[in-house]
Amino acid sequence: MRLTPDLINNSLSYLNPLKERELDLRGHKIATIENLGVAGPQDAIDFTDNDITSISNFPLSPRLSTLLLARNRVRQIQPNLADSLPNLHTLVLTSNNVAELADLDPLRKLVRLTHLSLLENPVHYRYWIIWRIRSIRFLDFQKIKDVERQRAKELFGTEKEPSALASKIMGTKSRTFDVGAATANGRAAPAEKVMRVKLTETEKKRVEKMIREAKSLQEIARLEKELNDGRIPAGAADGDRMVV
Repeated sequence: MRLTPDLINNSLSYLNPLKERELDLRGHKIATIENLGVAGPQDAIDFTDNDITSISNFPLSPRLSTLLLARNRVRQIQPNLADSLPNLHTLVLTSNNVAELADLDPLRKLVRLTHLSLLENPVHYRYWIIWRIRSIRFLDFQKIKDVERQRAKELFGTEKEPSALASKIMGTKSRTFDVGAATANGRAAPAEKVMRVKLTETEKKRVEKMIREAKSLQEIARLEKELNDGRIPAGAADGDRMVV
């Protein structure tokens, strides 16, 4: 479905529990963000449960502070997104298709971004986000600890002198997705299916412990590659799980 002016005008706009003006655009199978200029000033927009592949095409929206995009197909973020959303502080990207850490780089320019969720994306990212996006205070609804910031620095170096692993990650981006590409019926082409590994809570904790205790950048890279390939690292799987 297209995000038409009629759909926007007929959608519910209300004061949410935080007393913010929120526009509800959930569950319409929207493929492309467009026509938001007719929505007027909003503090929050809820795009949960759509088919959006690219966070792009926003008009200048200095009032917009919260953007909810869980359960979409996002794999690309417009490089100049911060020019349109200068005051965005909360971004929820749970259950999307972000495949490379470098694809998250446009978020660095969102200088007020403090709350970010990237759960259930096919990329292992916690220490990278902590190092790369310094404004973040809560990642996946957990407060970032000083010990995590120190560990991230040990892994990736400094901004002026990044480590070899950091330089490699910054040079790896997914193929650019043409947001203008469409199928014959006018809808944007669906994103390629990306393999994901589903971890239980105990498996997540084991993987995080393995990363914290890694003794080399190569070991970190190996763990990240296994997760990106849809495999559970040896020693992290629950006893009744089969490791491939």
